Amino acid sequence: MEIDNHEESDGSTPRTNENDVSIRRVAPDESGEGLPFAPINWPNPGDTWRWKVGKRVSGSGYFLDRYLYLPKSLCHGGGNPTRRKYGFASKLAVERYIQTSFPGTNLDAFFESFSWKIPAEMSLLANGAVKLKHVPVVPPIPPCAEIEESDSQSDSLCCKARNKLCISLLGEAESPPLAFMNCDICCTEAKFCRDCCCILCSKTINFSYGGYDYIRCEAMTGEGAICGHAAHIDCALRCYMAGTVGGSIGLDSEYYCRRCDARTDLVPHVTRLLQTCESLDSRDNIEKILNIGICILRSSEKTSAKELLKRIEVAVAKLKYGTYLEDIWKQEDVCHHQSTDMEVTTYQEPANGKTCSDLMSASFDYRSESQRLAEDIDQVLHALKTSQESEYKMAEEKLLAQKNYICNLYQQLEKEKSDLARRTSTDPDALLSIVLSRVKQIKREVTNLKEMEEIASGFGKTSRATLKKHFNLEIEE
Repeated sequence: MEIDNHEESDGSTPRTNENDVSIRRVAPDESGEGLPFAPINWPNPGDTWRWKVGKRVSGSGYFLDRYLYLPKSLCHGGGNPTRRKYGFASKLAVERYIQTSFPGTNLDAFFESFSWKIPAEMSLLANGAVKLKHVPVVPPIPPCAEIEESDSQSDSLCCKARNKLCISLLGEAESPPLAFMNCDICCTEAKFCRDCCCILCSKTINFSYGGYDYIRCEAMTGEGAICGHAAHIDCALRCYMAGTVGGSIGLDSEYYCRRCDARTDLVPHVTRLLQTCESLDSRDNIEKILNIGICILRSSEKTSAKELLKRIEVAVAKLKYGTYLEDIWKQEDVCHHQSTDMEVTTYQEPANGKTCSDLMSASFDYRSESQRLAEDIDQVLHALKTSQESEYKMAEEKLLAQKNYICNLYQQLEKEKSDLARRTSTDPDALLSIVLSRVKQIKREVTNLKEMEEIASGFGKTSRATLKKHFNLEIEE
């Protein structure tokens, strides 16, 4: 589905449709076809477009999330034979499609043929949730035909991502205790499966070893449903949505779901990882899983997280030292390891009267001490590499987002200049004012982009004002 980051209520809906008292109010998640909320007989007689709404409602009583779907003739190739994305989530997306596929079309006449704004039938609760008065039974919208898969087994697969290892296809998989929430964003994508795809990278997750590398949000979203969206732990860590994160998000060994904004405590997840490792016989797999646990718990202020982190770090040290697997998980070894460290770190100069023989009899093993120092250096280098990768990822996301925002402003300016040239409004002075205001806005955003480009010298050499203003980073003096 083609999604645009533009507001739905842009004020350009035709007056003839908005003020038509015959337009009925619609329930959240309702769908249908044809008038009054979708065109008919366009571009050819008999072509009927389809529509659907989400749950969010504006203060004026109209749905913020409304979708428009092509008629079947265009899905099968009419107008654009290579188009596989058949849904539009904004008015601008519809305009772009029509201008590309049907140049010369009168857009004003097209949008005057139906009502873009859809009034909501609901009552708002004090907490902002939507309470339905009734939900009419509406037949589901049949999806437009996509290009057929060449795989002969595709008809028998239910996973949208064509993942043969999807948990929804496993007969022995347990059914979730609660239904998943209805999702009109990522779950409408043609190849995204909520059961087996990461919400951050859209790639499939790995269910092996108890699903150690992903976390699924099980927060209640109302109406007896849970969020159900999953994310790779590594993706969440890179996006500052998992682990311990400062700033406005404020995570402490937690996971922040991008879809429903809920937080999940990751300490129980790491505890399960540790239990999984105890049943494995591969040192490489054990080390890989334990390192994920360390990344999740590092810098946490929770007592339970700190204790679990110490246990995992001791297990990793023993693993690298070559300890037998069955001896790695013994709790008494943890105390012995800590006491051995104390013998070295608490060593003081011998008091008067101590002989050389007393010093030589002290417990000291240079091999274990050398191993411990090497492990400390490895951890420091790994942390440095991870932080540099995270900083690069943050800079990339912020710079690309600013670039895309400026490009969208240029597109809006082009449209506004076109309206001014054609004198589409009865108040040309107002149009001129809009154009001049847009030009000033673009200049401001270009200046902001130039300031952001200071990051090329590195975060450490970038001014604190720039980091705080454009990257939401506060550096202590």
